[in-house]
Amino acid sequence: MSFDYDLFVIGGGSGGVRAARIASQLGARVAIAEEYRMGGTCVIRGCVPKKLMVYASAFAKDFKSAAGFGWTVGRPEYSHASCMENIATEVSRLSRLYMMGQKNAGVTVYEERAELTGPQTLRLASSDKEISAEKILIATGGRPWRPEPGELPGVERTITSNEIFDLRDLPKHIVIAGGGYIAVEFAHIFAGLGAKTCLVYRKETVLRGFDDDVRHHVQDGMAEAGIHLITGSVFTSIEDSGDADCPHRITLTDGETLDASTILMAVGRRPNTDGLGCEVAGVDMKDNGAVIVDDYSRTNVPSIWAVGDVTDRVQLTPVAIREGHAFADTEFGGNPRTFDHDCIPTAVFTQPEVGTVGLTEAEARAQESDIAVYRTTFKAMKDVLGGSISKVLMKMIVRVSDQRVLGVHIVGPDAAEMIQLAGVALKMGATKDQFDQTCAVHPSIAEELVTLTRKVS
Repeated sequence: MSFDYDLFVIGGGSGGVRAARIASQLGARVAIAEEYRMGGTCVIRGCVPKKLMVYASAFAKDFKSAAGFGWTVGRPEYSHASCMENIATEVSRLSRLYMMGQKNAGVTVYEERAELTGPQTLRLASSDKEISAEKILIATGGRPWRPEPGELPGVERTITSNEIFDLRDLPKHIVIAGGGYIAVEFAHIFAGLGAKTCLVYRKETVLRGFDDDVRHHVQDGMAEAGIHLITGSVFTSIEDSGDADCPHRITLTDGETLDASTILMAVGRRPNTDGLGCEVAGVDMKDNGAVIVDDYSRTNVPSIWAVGDVTDRVQLTPVAIREGHAFADTEFGGNPRTFDHDCIPTAVFTQPEVGTVGLTEAEARAQESDIAVYRTTFKAMKDVLGGSISKVLMKMIVRVSDQRVLGVHIVGPDAAEMIQLAGVALKMGATKDQFDQTCAVHPSIAEELVTLTRKVS
């Protein structure tokens, strides 16, 4: 059978564009379809614009700290409209680069939605064009989830992390629902920018799934940042408050009410497979809509693969990129390989930020009979004169039998930068002795990684 393409990729996010580009460079006839803007969640409405907002919000603390170092700083003024306009310009630039990268690699780009009509056929929604491909890669990512109106009356008054970047006025009072990394990051962002900020979370401690010491340290930092934190509660309804400045009134499970100008629902994400045609093509999915794949990203249909957030394995941009590259090498490069999902470093851009790699203390205790935990907290040198009360947390989890480091967790300035290199060490199987034998860089926060002696268990 003759096909229009050797590979058709659905979705122009990080995993999809990497797979398409590599496969094309390896000689395949490749096409990719993206219904919105090339670059996906990370570039358009996730990592990149969010990190730029983190930078913007951190200046407020820097201005305050400068006085301790002898600087006299005038009263700073912040324009949310200017900041968001500049971020939008940068996002557009990056999206164009992603598009250019595909075309320069010889990939045919369709700027419209593609839907599966069979194991090796697709339909382009706008042009109604039918296309065949020998192999199809699903890389449609994820999307924010929020309750239906029947579950939460007034939910239509809320926005998600997709729309947060469209705000041109700084909210007078933003209320955020959720306790995951997206919720806590945006809570710090808006508090830093000067907005009255409240976070409502159904559990008692934010960042479920992270090390408990990290979770408590971050939660304490939220209070220091002036974020009003309400735990053990959820929204039950949202209605009109009658106030022009804060038009939304939220009722919580205990009957308390909150008036807000903006409500951000950050209560989770779902694989983006609605209406994609997976059922028509016979692709097996989980109850949450995730595409089920094996280690080689293969679905149960021999001609269809999936990578990235749509598989609900590890929802991180670098993971999607590695999965997409491994797929292309395997299917078109004669180099069968998988991506190892073990020991992946990651960061949460709270302020200060979180860097973590390997096992949490709870996970290590569940897996190993004897572990040692090293932990310290201290004030960073910059904060001694800067006046901040924030403290750095560093924690290392070690298997006693062979001294192998199983986990490293950091909360502090530049934690993301440090955890990247710690991730290399853990991936290589480094031991506590090897960390200790490494000469420290002084004075630095990172030197604590090689001088940790406070054994707490």
